[in-house]
Amino acid sequence: VQLQASGGGLVKAGGSLRLSCIAPRTITSVFWDHDMGWYRQAIGKQREWVAGVTSSGMANYTDSVKGRFTISKDNSKKTVTLQMNVLRPDDTGVYYCNAKHGLTQSWGQGTQVTVSS
Repeated sequence: VQLQASGGGLVKAGGSLRLSCIAPRTITSVFWDHDMGWYRQAIGKQREWVAGVTSSGMANYTDSVKGRFTISKDNSKKTVTLQMNVLRPDDTGVYYCNAKHGLTQSWGQGTQVTVSS
C-alpha cells in the first residue's frame, strides 16, 4: 500500500489542523482490510503511536490526544484523516500515516506539524 500524507503546517496553540492520507493506487477492497494509524516523531524522540482505526472502524487514541483528535477512515475514498483540535506545542512533530494488514505495514512520507506557543 502506497500512502500519501498531507495537511501539516504551522498553527498557534489552540488551533486546528486536518491531516489526510490517501492510498491512490490501492484497490478499495484491499484498503478496506487494513488497519490505519497515525504516528508522530518529535526531534530527538522516538516515533510514537497517536491514533488508529481498525478495518472494522474501531478508533483508539493515545491518552495525550483523547478528546482533541479524531481519526476517521473512508474506504470508498481510500483515505484516513486525523482531525486535530486544541493543538499544543507538544503536538509538534512529523506525522506519519501507517497501514497494517497481518504482518505487513506501509508508511507514508510524513508531514510536519508545528504548534507555536
